[in-house]
Amino acid sequence: MDTTIALYSHDSVGLGHARRNRALAYALAEHLPALTGGSVGGLLIAGHADAGRDPLPEGWDWLVLPGMTRTRGGYGPRSLGMDPAALRDLRSATMDAALTALNPDLFIADRHPFGIDGELLPVLANLRARGTATVLGLREVLDAPRVAAAEWEALGGAEHVASFLDKVWIYGDDRVYDPRLTGELPPTLAQLATATGYLAHGRPAGRSLTSGRTSLKPPPPYVLTVLGGGSDGAGLARLAASSHLPEGHRQLLITGPQMPDQEITEIRELAAATSEATTVVRSAPDVPELIAGAASVVCMGGYNTMTEVMATDTPALVVPRSRRRQEQPRRARALAAVGAVETSDAETVTAADITDWWARSVTGRTDRSHIDLGGLGVIAHLAAQLLPASVPALPEVSRHVG
Repeated sequence: MDTTIALYSHDSVGLGHARRNRALAYALAEHLPALTGGSVGGLLIAGHADAGRDPLPEGWDWLVLPGMTRTRGGYGPRSLGMDPAALRDLRSATMDAALTALNPDLFIADRHPFGIDGELLPVLANLRARGTATVLGLREVLDAPRVAAAEWEALGGAEHVASFLDKVWIYGDDRVYDPRLTGELPPTLAQLATATGYLAHGRPAGRSLTSGRTSLKPPPPYVLTVLGGGSDGAGLARLAASSHLPEGHRQLLITGPQMPDQEITEIRELAAATSEATTVVRSAPDVPELIAGAASVVCMGGYNTMTEVMATDTPALVVPRSRRRQEQPRRARALAAVGAVETSDAETVTAADITDWWARSVTGRTDRSHIDLGGLGVIAHLAAQLLPASVPALPEVSRHVG
């Protein structure tokens, strides 16, 4: 049986959603054919042009929609001079036409079940009318429970959302953090939910590494500061650039591609004034490998960064973003509680704190073997259960079924 899969992310801020879906595509391409006896291919629908520059497995392609981004009034066009509602309708019609032609067996939406301003509602209705299995994929932490509850109500309530879904996949270890127990996932949706384990082991390389770009890895020993997309990482970058390094160590500070040029220039000047041993770069082709080779890491608390950290035994100090959402602080506290990381508050941490962290952490390693990091290894089994030729769940998967 040949299987076609479509994955959606709206990508209004950053590329974390698209990169999570890309990791799923690679895992499905690698493992699902052995379970179905046929080829597997599909389409990744994204909302940021940068997403489409990353390679995909053979038989897969990108559909990059005209971008929308957050504005003071909600969502608006990233580039096109269109009315936001008209652009939403254009995106919706584009997806509907593409998926009508593709006729996927499985559709996976990342984090937002109905997309931006309901753009997925007519798409989902048509998919389900054609018999497509539909899944909502969620990172393990959504937000403070009262905020999450308000968001579900704004979508029409949990029962309304559930009526468009066959399953909910929670991309985390429910022994570390379970949104079904915190109240972030209402009971109606919790009944559909399975915790997969973190999508940590087996993540694919990015475009730069696969195209042969030289690694920026400094000679060891070195410490690493990595700030995700970088749009809100300037404060932590300044502290890391001002910190004093352990004797004999260098620092590689990766600002992230979305940090404004002016802030990067300021951080480079600050680093040069503090120590010639700090190198500031916008991006790197092999961040997971850089994390694995570092003596110690300072980072923010986004999902993708944390999965890259947890796939290694490198000590990590997590300074989570606290503005707008409580997702990152809640994740950092949960992982700190099981000994996977240390964490500091973004409002109170200082350059002296980071200097102290470097000194304390560079001589040790962190054991994370007690955390389920194998989500990418079980996704194909969960997908196969939704296809006509289903297979039994793995024991590791059934343990997480809610």
